[in-house]
Amino acid sequence: MSVPLPASFTRRSVDADGVRINTVVGGEGPPVLLLHGYPQTHLIWHHVAPLLAAEHTVVLADLRGYGDSDKPPSGAEHAGYSKRVMALDMVRVMRAFGFDRFAVLGHDRGARVGHRLALDHPGAVTALAVLDVVPTLHAFQRADTHFGLGYYHWFFLAAGDGIPERLIGNDPEFWVRSRMEARHQGGVPFDPAALREYVRCFSDPAAIHASCEDYRAAASIDLEHDDADAAQGLVVTCPVLALWGRHSFVGRTYDVVNVWREYATDVQGYALPSDHYVPEEAPLELVSAFQAFLATVVAPC
Repeated sequence: MSVPLPASFTRRSVDADGVRINTVVGGEGPPVLLLHGYPQTHLIWHHVAPLLAAEHTVVLADLRGYGDSDKPPSGAEHAGYSKRVMALDMVRVMRAFGFDRFAVLGHDRGARVGHRLALDHPGAVTALAVLDVVPTLHAFQRADTHFGLGYYHWFFLAAGDGIPERLIGNDPEFWVRSRMEARHQGGVPFDPAALREYVRCFSDPAAIHASCEDYRAAASIDLEHDDADAAQGLVVTCPVLALWGRHSFVGRTYDVVNVWREYATDVQGYALPSDHYVPEEAPLELVSAFQAFLATVVAPC
């Protein structure tokens, strides 16, 4: 049983050039694309989406490999789960709904897809909000013992030979719950129905493998794309809002706004009272911050 969204929200499967992307859409007004992180689905926005739908058309999407979206083969060099390919999926999704320009709000992996989307399709993204991340390139370039222990899953999930798939597949519910409960502090508790839905989706061996391919891509082909951008001096040019959990690893480790200012021309941001799972732990504060941010965007989304 999934967490209910208002009856006005409708589910639609979108064909993104042969890859079926599961979406849920609600509201009316300027479009906003919501992208989830690991190991969740679009339901991470179940508190946030109804509030945003009062003023916006809100599109919630399961990234390829996650939730009820397709889990296509990765292909050579993990390219099928590069953030470039995943971002293009979302451009196609939004065009299917009739939106050529839209704002993006992404958490965790979804924020990384949003970052790539804003770089590769600058004419499409009017504003970008990223939750509890710094850019992948920055994180890997400065990885140390503190990072390795705090974000050990980056290296575990990127390991080859089917090792993470075999170990996670032995008890996917333990893995999902342990990852989420270890990075939640105060604020709104996780909805039990949402947790059950994350476990349902993640119990599919294809989802476990696809999510590992996501992390393998991050440690390989995504870095190649990021290095190429850096060599060309390419940065995000739309307004960026960086928010993070006051109690999160990101909040304790990085000067988040100043890091993002190395990768974008117009950045603002601050911490919210949460750990990593900002949309579920501090939804009201997140909606208030995001709405205030959109009000500052010169070109309306």
